[in-house]
Amino acid sequence: MVDVSAKPETVRVAIARAQIELTPQVRAMVLEGTLAKGEALAVARIAGIQAAKETSRLIPLCHPLALDQVEVQFAAVGEAAIAIDCTARCRGATGVEMEAMTGAAVAALTLYDMCKAACRGARITAVELRHKSGGKSGTWVREGGGT
Repeated sequence: MVDVSAKPETVRVAIARAQIELTPQVRAMVLEGTLAKGEALAVARIAGIQAAKETSRLIPLCHPLALDQVEVQFAAVGEAAIAIDCTARCRGATGVEMEAMTGAAVAALTLYDMCKAACRGARITAVELRHKSGGKSGTWVREGGGT
């Protein structure tokens, strides 16, 4: 693990996005909360938050961080996709990019699991960092996205 003990603590924020493609009918069921397995968005939100908190146990060499906030949001995209945005925030000596990306990815995997019986062709099409701020390198925003 990299030694970050000499780095100053700053407020660190990262936003990551994952996207899942479904059929229009299954996406409607997800958004309405009518899937046979239950409230997919609520389950995926909790899974994403929990995953962000467990990142250092899942990804070798990631520092364990005391997260101050993790938020998972969903938005309809196009005719059949759902975007999952995970925001992670902490005050620390190292960034929260991996926590945000892990949260978004696991939320997408959870939606996949919740939908797979109704949509065999579901697929996760992207997991990417959209925004990061804090620390020596300052703010970075993916071109064409992020805040």
